[in-house]
Amino acid sequence: MLIICLVLLGVLTAIAVGPMLIDGKGYITVVSGDTAYQTTLLSAVYLLTALFLVLLAVLFVLRGGLRFSLGGWHKLTRASQRRALRNFNKGITAYAIDDYSQAEQLLAKSAQLPQFEQTAYLLAASAADKQDSGSSHYLERVNTDKQFIKNAGLEGVLVKVKIFIGQEQYGKARQLIDTYHKYIGHDARLLALEIDLCLVEQRFSAAIEQLKAARKQKTFNKERLSSWEQKAFTGIFNDTISQADQNALFAYWQKLPKKIQQSEPVLLAYCRVLAENKLNEALTAQLLPVLKKAPSAELLRAFQALPVHQADALIAQVQKQLGKHQQEAKWLSYLGHLACNSEQWQMAERAFNSLLALEPVSYDASDLEALAHVLSKQGKFEQATKILTRRLKM
Repeated sequence: MLIICLVLLGVLTAIAVGPMLIDGKGYITVVSGDTAYQTTLLSAVYLLTALFLVLLAVLFVLRGGLRFSLGGWHKLTRASQRRALRNFNKGITAYAIDDYSQAEQLLAKSAQLPQFEQTAYLLAASAADKQDSGSSHYLERVNTDKQFIKNAGLEGVLVKVKIFIGQEQYGKARQLIDTYHKYIGHDARLLALEIDLCLVEQRFSAAIEQLKAARKQKTFNKERLSSWEQKAFTGIFNDTISQADQNALFAYWQKLPKKIQQSEPVLLAYCRVLAENKLNEALTAQLLPVLKKAPSAELLRAFQALPVHQADALIAQVQKQLGKHQQEAKWLSYLGHLACNSEQWQMAERAFNSLLALEPVSYDASDLEALAHVLSKQGKFEQATKILTRRLKM
């Protein structure tokens, strides 16, 4: 601005002093083709000054307009980004409080932000899946290109596989897992999905093979590993005996490492298959060594659910334990259930009555239901009704 003022001052000074320094007005002639233009020096100076001032005015207006246009554009762009960010944050909150309909809408809108696009589409797909509405159009926008996964991580693959399994689209889930199979040994989350999918596909041998790696992972708790083992080994035991015979089942069991045989979920799975197929001698051979030790109450609770048909040897062993621990609830309960399964009603009634008399209360709903069944089998319907009423009040 200072420079402009100085220029103007210089021009005006020249205009004022110029005529005094020269004797005549002075003339300027401009020739263009056959036409000549003539004017005084003073008029030319005035004209050039006016043009200069107009040029300055135009530049000033254009500069201000440009600033206004860029400012408005940036303001509109940032407003759109701020709106998308608000939608993303609100969508996350809605997802956390199980408002999946609202979460889906907000997250889908926020996907215009490049830095949140993948996460927004993944969560929108998950929210849609939890509503049993279509999530495929969101999943299609989730990038699972190998180079992208290498740089950004497996999260997109994991969510896709989980949703496919939940929607029973097992073929798509298998194709995606097989594409990234090399990551299973390095990512526990993908390993978990592989085991779940193997169990659904009834590929029990593959599931058992993957369990070797799962046991080495610190990520999985005991309950989850036990559930996988129980399902996988129950499946392989049933497949073995149905596709071959009982000898093939015995041979498979004998080949298992001792550590696996001693795993409670595996042992229970084997005993259940033996009981369901009425392989009583093999079942007794498995249970007796356990009963001679000091099994936990939880293990005995699991044993009592087995459909044992010939229980004399087991009952004798339990009675030996009761001789040492007469008031121990776990043995009284197990004796009652063994006697009930083998239709020894009076023995079962005595065992359950002794259990009910213990203080503090040590029985559960299954004990009361078994006792009511025992009483009704003996025609003691009034007592059975009282026991069932007691069961309903628990």
